Amino acid sequence: MSKPDLAKANAELAGDPERLTAWALGLGKRAFCSSSFGPFSAVTLHMATRLQPQIPVIWIDSGYGTAAMYRYVDEVAALLKLNLHIVRPRRSRAHREAADGPLPEVGSPGHAAFTEEVKLEPFDRAVRELRGEVWITGIRAEETEARARMEPVSLARDGIIKVAPVLHWNARQMHDYLKRHHLPNNFDYFDPTKVEDRRECGLHVG
Repeated sequence: MSKPDLAKANAELAGDPERLTAWALGLGKRAFCSSSFGPFSAVTLHMATRLQPQIPVIWIDSGYGTAAMYRYVDEVAALLKLNLHIVRPRRSRAHREAADGPLPEVGSPGHAAFTEEVKLEPFDRAVRELRGEVWITGIRAEETEARARMEPVSLARDGIIKVAPVLHWNARQMHDYLKRHHLPNNFDYFDPTKVEDRRECGLHVG
């Protein structure tokens, strides 16, 4: 099989999320989605599952989500009939806090280790188990400065092809897609590895 032309995909498909999703799923490689189940998450999941209903969807349950977020996970998973792979850190939140104390402050020495434990290691473990080759993610350029510098198609660690179909969509376009397809949304969301808006969690950089 020939090597995918990532530059060509970026040049021709960057402005068309649905065609870019179809391109990614048409590569003949083991594809998977990841989702934080934060705002607008249903958009990319809907685009992918319309084309490949059983595509694996990785969700990392850190144990720190809001009640509304957990209800949103259940709602979207049922509505889209997601092949949801729920991945958790090796230690529960209760275990970690009993041993190490409460959530470390952003920028503190312990926060990097916390991020590795509750997000990066579980994600890498899930990808290995799925033997994933194409990663579809819902990140958007307007979310952080780092994402604004990204391309919709790139190479991630271990040669995985990372595809961000809605990278260049704004919130209005995301909202319109949700409304058009009668999909739910949720803004009551918390990521303990980011804490603050416009901050990276580490999964999409490096």
